[in-house]
Amino acid sequence: MTTRVGPVSLPNPVMTASGTAGHGAELGAYLDLSQLGAVVVKSLSVEPWAGNPAPRLLPAAAGMLNSVGLQNPGIDAWLADDIPALASAGARVVVSVWGRSVGDYAEVGRRLTTALVRSRGPVVALEANISCPNVEDRERMFAHSTEATSAALSALAGAVAPLGLPIWAKLSPNVTDLVAIAGAALAGGAGGLTLVNTLMGLAIDPASGLPRLGGGGGGLSGPALHPIAVRAVYDCRQAFPSASIVGVGGVSGGYDAAELLSAGADAVQVGTASFVDPRAPLRVLAELTEWCAAEGFGSVAEVVGTSHRREATRTPNGQNEVARAGAAGKRAP
Repeated sequence: MTTRVGPVSLPNPVMTASGTAGHGAELGAYLDLSQLGAVVVKSLSVEPWAGNPAPRLLPAAAGMLNSVGLQNPGIDAWLADDIPALASAGARVVVSVWGRSVGDYAEVGRRLTTALVRSRGPVVALEANISCPNVEDRERMFAHSTEATSAALSALAGAVAPLGLPIWAKLSPNVTDLVAIAGAALAGGAGGLTLVNTLMGLAIDPASGLPRLGGGGGGLSGPALHPIAVRAVYDCRQAFPSASIVGVGGVSGGYDAAELLSAGADAVQVGTASFVDPRAPLRVLAELTEWCAAEGFGSVAEVVGTSHRREATRTPNGQNEVARAGAAGKRAP
């Protein structure tokens, strides 16, 4: 079940998703964090950030709306208080960072570099959450503009260059051309892509006419997001065959994980499912392992990108003979 996300070797392809597993070893009360591919911590900024007013979470018909607002203790407090517990748990750590300006990305990168340059400890990669408001262009997120995406990634990459750690750009699906944004992220210094963040949504109390979340709108995650994530991974793998890709969005079971891998992801992240069951990431891993064995795959690498390899076998009339022949043996959840 080992996999590689660019230069990062992981014992398996299942990670937590940023924002759903806390800043440190919180999930360690429910599962052995060392058994996961990696733990992706909640996004960290230069200074502490209070986030949005309550209520912050709301169940939706096929998932969840959240308006947490990127609450976090700041990078310095995280380095002092949370990374030791993750190291003690034997976790491999992906540090998610965000900023409200290009300068913020550079500064959070500098602070990380100062703290980790002598020893990375359990940190194996960085994830740049650029799906957040851009104070230099208030009408758009960084990830809604190729120029802003490239600028943010360039600033972070320059600051953390001494660490030699890969950067994965976490992108928003709320754009008309995700491939173009992904290209800008890779050109700006990202070594990989995390696809995708939440979809913008809104829930209203019809009696009062007011939003049901304290911050107004929120981000939709969970099963409703899964087909969108699969399409994003598929399109970006087709456009960037050699890029590292992590798929995230509505992974509730092993079959969901396998679908993202087939679309071209090298690894997956489990997020919203952890709110229902904190042990969900390990359950997904167990189900994925069982699925691979049942379907005759000898390794994760054999699953990654199968949809693209089989696309090449299409006959002139557009029928995929390999996929059609094997369809009867594939089990949906």
